[in-house]
Amino acid sequence: MRRYILLSLLALCLFGQAQAQKLLENNTYYVRLGYNIGGTAPVGMPATIRSLSRYTLQPNLLIGADVHKRYGDSKWGLMLGIHLEQKDMEIDARVKNYHMAMVQGTQRIEGMFTGQVVTETGLGTVTIPVLATYDVTPNVRLKAGPYVSYAYQTEFSGDAYDGYIREKDPTGTKVMVGVGNSARGTYDFSESMRKLYFGIDVGADWYFSRRWGASLDLTWGLNGVFKSNFDVIDDTLYPIYANIGVTYKIK
Repeated sequence: MRRYILLSLLALCLFGQAQAQKLLENNTYYVRLGYNIGGTAPVGMPATIRSLSRYTLQPNLLIGADVHKRYGDSKWGLMLGIHLEQKDMEIDARVKNYHMAMVQGTQRIEGMFTGQVVTETGLGTVTIPVLATYDVTPNVRLKAGPYVSYAYQTEFSGDAYDGYIREKDPTGTKVMVGVGNSARGTYDFSESMRKLYFGIDVGADWYFSRRWGASLDLTWGLNGVFKSNFDVIDDTLYPIYANIGVTYKIK
């Protein structure tokens, strides 16, 4: 009986080793460095946002590693990665009747704001993309698929100035919001942001040498940045970013 058990365990180990070797066949490994540009925004421009006065670029770096598996002689494959990335944004926008909650001095005010709003958002995430790939040519690879991100750092804060807020609704008591530091209204909704994000990644890699390549991706979040019980900002805001970068083939 002991002999049969040992033979069965040996056969199982050999089978597992063969399957592992098969799984590692046709695998290629890459490191990736990129820059994210975009923002945390609604889909479409709501009527409450009248204009964008300023958009400031942020140090939104991405660094990651990918493994690509090609299935035999097929042009189709699968790419799995782990990326450490930053998705920050800073804007100054003109709004009208924009639902807000802010602190002015020691007073908390919530209502409909008209004026300028400065918003700073930050998402530091660990992202895992799972992408189907198609090699158009030996040097051009298209890719698309879902991703999941865990946010280890979140920020959504800023200030309102040069306007007024009507408490509760558009006909409520009018409170002036000035330009100076003491007259501005400040807000911080960072604690109301999600930690887990899902989205779609669509892009292409172009390999201009045996090891080096350039990449372009669009990542579009499918769930909003705020938790479901957050009700200060009426519009659902999604992380929508483009990434441009370089890749290096390790093996």
